[in-house]
Amino acid sequence: MAVKAPWLGFLLLVSLWGLSTPALLLRRLREHIQKFQESSSLHPGFGLGHGPGAVPKQGWLEQPLDPFNASDRRTFLQRYWVNDQHRTGQDVPVFLHIGGEGSLGPGSVMAGHPAALAPAWGALVISLEHRFYGLSMPAGGLDLALLRYLSSRHALADVASARQALSGLLNVSSSSPWICFGGSYAGSLATWARLKFPHLVFAAVASSAPLSAVVDFSAYNQVVARSLTQVAIGGSLECLAAASTAFTEVERLLRAGPEAQAVLREELGACGSLDLTEDQAELLGALQALVGGTVQYDGQAGAPLSVRQLCGLLLGKWGNRSRSTPYLGLRRAVQIVLRSMGQKCLSFSRAETVAQLSNTEPQVSGVGDRQWLYQTCTEFGFYVTCEGLQCPFSQLPALPFQLELCEQVFGLSPASVAQAVAQTNSYYGGQSPGATQVLFVNGDTDPWHVLSVTQDLGLSEPALLIPSASHCFDMAPMRPSDSPSLRLGRQKISQQLQDWLKDIKKSQS
Repeated sequence: MAVKAPWLGFLLLVSLWGLSTPALLLRRLREHIQKFQESSSLHPGFGLGHGPGAVPKQGWLEQPLDPFNASDRRTFLQRYWVNDQHRTGQDVPVFLHIGGEGSLGPGSVMAGHPAALAPAWGALVISLEHRFYGLSMPAGGLDLALLRYLSSRHALADVASARQALSGLLNVSSSSPWICFGGSYAGSLATWARLKFPHLVFAAVASSAPLSAVVDFSAYNQVVARSLTQVAIGGSLECLAAASTAFTEVERLLRAGPEAQAVLREELGACGSLDLTEDQAELLGALQALVGGTVQYDGQAGAPLSVRQLCGLLLGKWGNRSRSTPYLGLRRAVQIVLRSMGQKCLSFSRAETVAQLSNTEPQVSGVGDRQWLYQTCTEFGFYVTCEGLQCPFSQLPALPFQLELCEQVFGLSPASVAQAVAQTNSYYGGQSPGATQVLFVNGDTDPWHVLSVTQDLGLSEPALLIPSASHCFDMAPMRPSDSPSLRLGRQKISQQLQDWLKDIKKSQS
């Protein structure tokens, strides 16, 4: 049933604390870029050209907290958004944008695809915010006893329930095909929604979906290193070597004693002591994530730096080249990113990171950081490491250091994390999910594509790998500066949907 939220005055506060572990900085970058793109898309004339009267509608569904236990009567309010400006009837397709590990705003139904694809089919566009993120927060905060109701399986049950409830609320015909869209983790959810509920979900478009869970995600930095050498996006072998040199210099200064560490704190935005190895690992991990995030979101509107710009800084191509060094270039990159994101600190101490992640109050726990850490500890892993000889960065933070967070914050052992990751792959099928009518879309610059599907698994499981495209770039609002390969990729997505929807029209007639 749909209800009004009793706490519309609640403010989702932007976190004011540090960008510490690699995962946290990557989340900050994603949120920063998403907000930039969504706010831009709501201005008339940006990309989609919707009229000034186009206003998405916000609604709330009362969902069971535990959909797998009928005797548990507890509920929570789940937010959704509706854009019906292109809808031409009751039996048109419904494009459902599934939310992932963050808040969903009105731009989720107004920007990028599926919104860009909706006019061609007269489609109704809906987005559904993920439980425990944004304003879809159960009463009682983020206590560990409540977090047991946070998982991909719970989220999929919400999708199924919402699909049925919204059909009635929005007067959707029973013959209307529902197509799920999602990016990153939500792309996996879109795939799994089609896999687990084929009678409810007609097809799915999964962008940059990491379908394979993995504890040690060392392949992430392997792709980062390779992407830093890609000439097409401004990389080179010299750029990769300069990145490695810069990290070597940071490690040298960390070993050089208190005075050098004080200089590092000032120059690289390390808020907190660097005396302890664990605090040094926090800084090195954040620096890795800064470079990795630049690759992951290369070329996207709102990204603080592109690969071309980062390589220019590391190689001293901007400013006084004779006095520049890779370390000075990295320092300048840190300043640009922090200023762009409105942050003062790149990293904090490990103790402060643990304290913040242990806080169970939603309004002061960051924008989903505690929740996403819980999901990595109980389902996915995804801990980015740099342990191979080919990795250009520091070997800190090592895997045990990252797994320790699960134990310190949630009391979960490394063995339980490994077991949970294995169970996730067993339940969903990893990179061979077996779901038909799912289009897997990835960019070869994106470090996450190695966990996704990049080659056709069959006629009804096509894959699209877009050259020189970054994470979920196909989902971003269209821009005049988009590359020919990105434009072609979007055309192929549209063509695939047309083929599938043409088949359903034939069967109905």
